[in-house]
Amino acid sequence: MPELVVVSGPSCVGKSPLSKALRMFYPDIVAKLEPLVLMNSRAPRPGERDGVDYHFRARGFIQSLQSQSGFLVIESRSDLQAVNLTDVERILDRGKSPFFEGNPYVGKALISARELDAVEKMTVFVSPLAKEEIASLSAPQKQVDMENLITDVMRRKLLRRTQKHNGILSQVDLQEVEVRARSAYREMQDAWRFQHVLPNHDGEDSEHWDAFYYPIGDARQLLLSFVALLRKEPAPLAEKWDQKTLPI
Repeated sequence: MPELVVVSGPSCVGKSPLSKALRMFYPDIVAKLEPLVLMNSRAPRPGERDGVDYHFRARGFIQSLQSQSGFLVIESRSDLQAVNLTDVERILDRGKSPFFEGNPYVGKALISARELDAVEKMTVFVSPLAKEEIASLSAPQKQVDMENLITDVMRRKLLRRTQKHNGILSQVDLQEVEVRARSAYREMQDAWRFQHVLPNHDGEDSEHWDAFYYPIGDARQLLLSFVALLRKEPAPLAEKWDQKTLPI
């Protein structure tokens, strides 16, 4: 039965290479999915195409949709994004599953939207740390500041990814990295809202996704677990978080 499939997580956690690997190695599953293409106020990144990755629109135009029914308008870090809910229904009517891969702000909005209450969903949050790691590192005797740790983990990933794409980093690049890194802790506090949490240490900066053609390491385990969830099979990595896993 078609369902809305949502994959979210902090920037650079590995959502994009996960989707790419799914397309490459599991075409039978991908044939049942159709990407949900959102509007986005930011400029395209290298290689992104209008109408395929996003509908790139002016911020003012997206803001104007807030007063219209049938749209979810979401602030996402420094971007403004919008979901056309008609697209969700259109895809479902064709017998396919709308597939969203992106930031947790949109993911949370899709989960909580009253207009989608009747729609079956399969929601996944990709985390840079496992539940057990968070519990261990949060022990009082270790005196670890989890917010600073998570920010540093994601900062390093984002710096490597941005340098790979852009070469020498500009001040604007560094500012964007910092915004995204500092957002990660708050975004992970919403992981409990998702049905499944999949931990993954091989973010978008990792060569484990494609350097050896087949994914290896955590990248491989993440892919296999995601495929299992899509097939309604037990997923080795899948965790269920509650509000106390990473408390506010």
